[in-house]
Amino acid sequence: MSSSSESSSSDRSLLAPYGWDTHWDAEFAPYAERGLVPGRVLRVDRGRCDLITPDGTVHADTEYVVPRDPMKVICTGDWAAVDPGDRDPRYVQAYLPRRTAFVRSTSSKRSEGQILAANVDHAIIAVSLADELDLGRIERFLALAWESGAQPLVVLTKADLVSDPVTLSYLVSDVETAAPGVQVLPVSAHDGDGTDVLRAVVAGGTSVLLGQSGAGKSTLANALLGADLMEVQAVRDIDGKGRHTTTTRNLFVLPDGGVLIDTPGLRGVGLYDAESGVEQVFSEIQVLAQDCRFQDCSHTVEPGCAVLSALADGTLHQRRLDSYRKLLRENQRLAARTDARLRGELRKVWKQRGVAGRAALEAKRGRSM
Repeated sequence: MSSSSESSSSDRSLLAPYGWDTHWDAEFAPYAERGLVPGRVLRVDRGRCDLITPDGTVHADTEYVVPRDPMKVICTGDWAAVDPGDRDPRYVQAYLPRRTAFVRSTSSKRSEGQILAANVDHAIIAVSLADELDLGRIERFLALAWESGAQPLVVLTKADLVSDPVTLSYLVSDVETAAPGVQVLPVSAHDGDGTDVLRAVVAGGTSVLLGQSGAGKSTLANALLGADLMEVQAVRDIDGKGRHTTTTRNLFVLPDGGVLIDTPGLRGVGLYDAESGVEQVFSEIQVLAQDCRFQDCSHTVEPGCAVLSALADGTLHQRRLDSYRKLLRENQRLAARTDARLRGELRKVWKQRGVAGRAALEAKRGRSM
């Protein structure tokens, strides 16, 4: 190995705080042979991006990585191969295969996916206790988080606004019911309660911070990053005008270890190819379904349905089943828009269910006569 190659390999250790490890080193090897430089994308804006490289923070054009497929557009959190410093302008030549990707559907009728963050280990879903809990929205976020490959964490922000500890305990319990297998952490960035536990979680890898506008994400990020770093944004967060404090997705190294990707508030959270994520969120329904008489049970009118039995005896709540059905239908409709075969199958299933439903209704009427 030449001395320049040894120096380049040594310089890559400067990327360790940003998540560089032996895996990425091996993935980057073919690009190193071409004289390219590794870097992690800190921010993307209109065909250009900021990256942290062994040379420090650099600006580069993304012209060579602008595919027709929106799922292959470079995004915050990507590891990329960049032109060396002696070239002007510098271009991102490629990005390395992603470990994970947090994806939602766009609001367009084309049913395209939008990548919000790449190579994420933890998906922090911020939910404000200043507003009434929307468990259905939390379940939607969780479905996307599980589908991404990241470990979800629900953070209930502004916990200092709930003065009664019993009430706070009930709220946490409600969210835990909607988030099986997920840690639910009440946090007050104002008082500092719970922030030490959150710091310990995010210190292990890359975390993306998600939530609606007004959920307290910027204040939470401020608590994790340090007041001096987010001082202006924290002031804007309390201006009461409902504006997005964060307007782009930005990646930061946390002072206590780990990496944080802050995102703008999300008005819409559409599912995108998230069937396994939905099943993970409603894992208790998946367990019950194993005891249904029919393997293809729709949990609507079939005899011997273990899910409906659990609903009847109170083991399963109606809200959970309704939410499960809603998210599954949405995900199926989205997939059917781009899959003609699936559209045909769904029409057949809906027709069969309609016939079964009418038959069950007629049988019920017959018994009551």
